Amino acid sequence: MSFHQKRDGRVSEIVMDFPPVNALPIQAWFDLAGIVATLGRDPGISAVILAADGRGWCAGPDMKELAGGGGKALIDINRGCYAAFAAIYECEVPVIAAVQGFCVGGGVGLAGNADIIVASDDAVFGLPEVDRGALGAATHLSRLVPPKRMRSLFYTGENATAQELKSYGSIFEIVSRDELRAAAHRLAGRIAEKHPTVIRRAKESVNLIEAVDPRKSYRMEQGFTFELNHSDVPDEARRAFVEKRKPDFEGKSG
Repeated sequence: MSFHQKRDGRVSEIVMDFPPVNALPIQAWFDLAGIVATLGRDPGISAVILAADGRGWCAGPDMKELAGGGGKALIDINRGCYAAFAAIYECEVPVIAAVQGFCVGGGVGLAGNADIIVASDDAVFGLPEVDRGALGAATHLSRLVPPKRMRSLFYTGENATAQELKSYGSIFEIVSRDELRAAAHRLAGRIAEKHPTVIRRAKESVNLIEAVDPRKSYRMEQGFTFELNHSDVPDEARRAFVEKRKPDFEGKSG
């Protein structure tokens, strides 16, 4: 379980490899934040690709670790996700998410803060947070779909397809899985042809004109997750997920 890195000229690729579903443990979120920040500071890099091995791109945090870790685990994963999402947003060069299969939970946070998304034709995006007794990443989902659609996806836990997201202009290109990495590298190569100083100032400028700062709005969401965790509902929701059963909320305080 690790991150693999490969460099091609002024383009650097990070590959998430955490079998079986790329559910990242707590430390991995901090590690990813450090890798992205380091690449962004490298004057020889003009674009970063975030890709993944396996059948899905990212399933979010490791729920088994979270279910067994108590309150400290929740605080740690909140901080880890915040660090990783912010690192992608703050990266000094554009970040391209090359998404295949499922992109759910924390995966939406990563993709939502990326500058551009290239997706495989079987990619889906969604937030199962409400089903897990948590909140978060509605901030990032709202960067991918219109407001009313975000709410329906968030409340139901359903997924949106890559084709739907492309209709909103949120996905640059949809290709087959076999073509995904090549498509991401073609796009990154086009960016890398520009003068590196101009690209860096371009990234900085578009961040500054954002109407909503995703770092602040996500931090606000995390506060509600922490509030929910003071009840016994989230514990049951997480245990049920790990044990592959329906949650039993009878008698839970809420």
